[in-house]
Amino acid sequence: MTRIAGGSGTSSPPDPSGGAVDQTLWTRVDGVQGSPLDLLTARIGRRHYAPHIHDEYAIGVTVAGLETMRYRGEKIYSGAGSVVVVEPGEAHTGGPALPEGFAYRCFYPDAELLSAATSGGPSALPHFREAIIDDQGLGEALRLAHRALRLGEDPLEGESRLLSVLGTLVARHAVQTPKIVPGGRRGDAGRIARAVTARLSDELLTPPTLAEVADGLELSRYQLLRAFRDTVGMPPYAWLAQYRVMRARTLLEAGHRPAEVAALVGFADQAHLTRWFRRVVGVTPGVYRNSVQDSMVRRIAS
Repeated sequence: MTRIAGGSGTSSPPDPSGGAVDQTLWTRVDGVQGSPLDLLTARIGRRHYAPHIHDEYAIGVTVAGLETMRYRGEKIYSGAGSVVVVEPGEAHTGGPALPEGFAYRCFYPDAELLSAATSGGPSALPHFREAIIDDQGLGEALRLAHRALRLGEDPLEGESRLLSVLGTLVARHAVQTPKIVPGGRRGDAGRIARAVTARLSDELLTPPTLAEVADGLELSRYQLLRAFRDTVGMPPYAWLAQYRVMRARTLLEAGHRPAEVAALVGFADQAHLTRWFRRVVGVTPGVYRNSVQDSMVRRIAS
């Protein structure tokens, strides 16, 4: 197992009043169950993340302060020691609940990795009814696993701690994925949302208008917006922006410059990319790209 990418950036300038600033550290670990795993270390003083989704689980622990987030239509809070679990495809926000901000550590395992950590095997998809879990012992175990993986001093220890803590998380707090009943209003809304996201991702550079998408599905624009919001948790334009950000991350990791990435994923210019990238990822595209590239150069040199 090899650490292949890491980096940090301060996304807010120093606060002359002495208040908390926003700082993030991204680390990528390669070779965990044969796949890369992203880690995030963050202290958030003022930033509030825009509504966004992840393709992977986001599993973290708040280590200081108090976080507030909107998830599944509710405003919830996470204090120090609390475990936070956001499932793939679930829209959510995040930000400080108090002026002093908060700090957290987060893993982004895919469903296959989380399932592999349990006895259920790859076919068992863990589901978590609650996003905030009050389990101080588990929170501390998550923090220690995160630290071991981030430092990379003993890869065997890091991977062992990770799989152990993920297994404990699933065993204590997960339930079997609820069955989706076909048909009905929710089924229709899900079908509409899938059709919209498929078309937007296919036409990334020249996306259709809302009216064009609605006409293609024989819906009014209001019907489309309501179904999409009910399912995805954000309007189509916001989903498209965060999807472009996720595509941009892949291109930045491959070495492309932010200006060319903006054009390749459909943003109007680099400034437009930067605004959305900071809202979703927490750092600028340049900081993210440089951190990944610098870490890979160090690895090759060693």
